[in-house]
Amino acid sequence: MPAESTNPSDESSLFIDFPTTAELGYRMPAEWEPHDRVWLTTPHNPDTWPGCLDKAQAQYDNWMTQMRQFVKVQTTQELGIKTDDSWIRDYGPIFVVDDRGGLGCHSFRFNAWGRKYDPWDKDNSVPGQIANHLNVPLWRHDMVLEGGSIGVNGKGTLLTTESCLLHDNRNPALNRVQIEEQLHATLGTTHVIWMAGGLEGDDTDGHMDEIARFVSHDTIVAVRAPEGHPDHDILEKDWQILTSAKDQDGQPLNIVALPVPDPITYDFPLNQQIERGTYHLPASYANFLISNGAVFVPVFGQTSDDEALKIIDNATPGLTIVPIRAEWIVIGRGALHCLSQQQPAVTNT
Repeated sequence: MPAESTNPSDESSLFIDFPTTAELGYRMPAEWEPHDRVWLTTPHNPDTWPGCLDKAQAQYDNWMTQMRQFVKVQTTQELGIKTDDSWIRDYGPIFVVDDRGGLGCHSFRFNAWGRKYDPWDKDNSVPGQIANHLNVPLWRHDMVLEGGSIGVNGKGTLLTTESCLLHDNRNPALNRVQIEEQLHATLGTTHVIWMAGGLEGDDTDGHMDEIARFVSHDTIVAVRAPEGHPDHDILEKDWQILTSAKDQDGQPLNIVALPVPDPITYDFPLNQQIERGTYHLPASYANFLISNGAVFVPVFGQTSDDEALKIIDNATPGLTIVPIRAEWIVIGRGALHCLSQQQPAVTNT
């Protein structure tokens, strides 16, 4: 049976088990390393996709069909796991591997992106249920952390944003140094690059996977917006940070610019999640998933789609680019990366 750590109940407390999983030889692998499967939760919450759930499900079904050509796909629904919503990147297990071919996973506390959407208790229980199904070690933590807020290059560098991890609706009692200590102890990283923030309309307070992504150990694709675009100012701050950043060995990184689609809005009716109104959506080509030799890229039926696909193709030599229409999926304020969580392939499970 999976081994679990016992932590205090205060979600703002700092608690690190010793020996840490990093000391035990575990690390979070880069996304382009081999996958055993990709975990999904089929879109099912009509409040997340008001008036368009069927259209979002149709685009999701097409994506699943395309993915199955490259990787095994498993849904929480297939195991009878109940969820509040479909963003398994943020509430699902964060998998780690060790140098002996073993698999484990972390269960960080999930609080619906700063207690924005109630309830979230079913989502918060998902990592433990998946770990039980896989019969792998599980480490529970009281720090609030969503998988979409971080990205790693598999060599020691972690990418995140101040606007999310330092927000007082996550871990108000923890400072930057303490958060870095927890990340390194659990994920096996040694260096953090802190970007400023994320996209307008992103209700996660600025997740990394909407704005900048590692595509190799030394290359990041990062979204830039023209002047006059709602995201121009914050993305320029992020760009300046990334172009001067170094990796875990003190070496500069290659930063490749991704375009933004034209602003996309949606008229939300009054529901249990948000007030009625027209909202800007966080549509981003950076919300792609890399899995077993393929890059699944959200596209939105715009002229910028082809440019974005070409840039990602050039930045990921040897990988197959698979465009996935996602203009209905993104109404839920996320896309392909947000809807998925990869399970690394290992030799001993």
